[in-house]
Amino acid sequence: MEKLLREPTGGSLGREFYQKLARSFNYSSGRAGKPIIKWTEIESWFQTRLQDSPQVPSSELMVPKCKEGETMQDPSELEFEARSSKDGAWYDVEAFLAHRFLSTGEAEVQVRFVGFGAEEDEWINIKTSVRQRSIPLESTECSNLKIGDPVLCFQERRDQAIYYDAHIVEIQKRMHDIRGCRCLLLIHYDHDNSEERVRLRRLCRRPRS
Repeated sequence: MEKLLREPTGGSLGREFYQKLARSFNYSSGRAGKPIIKWTEIESWFQTRLQDSPQVPSSELMVPKCKEGETMQDPSELEFEARSSKDGAWYDVEAFLAHRFLSTGEAEVQVRFVGFGAEEDEWINIKTSVRQRSIPLESTECSNLKIGDPVLCFQERRDQAIYYDAHIVEIQKRMHDIRGCRCLLLIHYDHDNSEERVRLRRLCRRPRS
């Protein structure tokens, strides 16, 4: 995230951007039991850094204070995923390279995906296509799932194996064995409305608040 500071646009990143980061910080496990961070605190820190340090070495990235004696989590420690406009699938983000504003006022960030080179960099809408990284479901979590729950599913096809948004439409409970959860879940893919029965190991959940 510190790379956002290296190519400032001279304007605000926008309220939606700061609110998204604030939610990510407050929902992270490392902040359990700690005071809530306001989006305005994050905005203030970003604007201060953009004005005072247009070229900030990563080693000098500072963490904003949320109250005396306690520091807010470094944004660079968070893990994010972004949805590619090429195939609608979600990929882990390696780095945020730059940011810009469209004529509509919407903010975008240029991302580099984990495992891909610069030729695959994309401009991504912050509001709709960037979020905190999804978490693989453990075999013991099947009892917590409900019909209608949103999930991120690893879709395996002959020519590709990538993650797509989906939701659960049916759950077939089965006894667990030494291999773990043996339940079958019917999921409905959001991008093409297809359905598939999958094992729990192919699913990820959204971070809980």
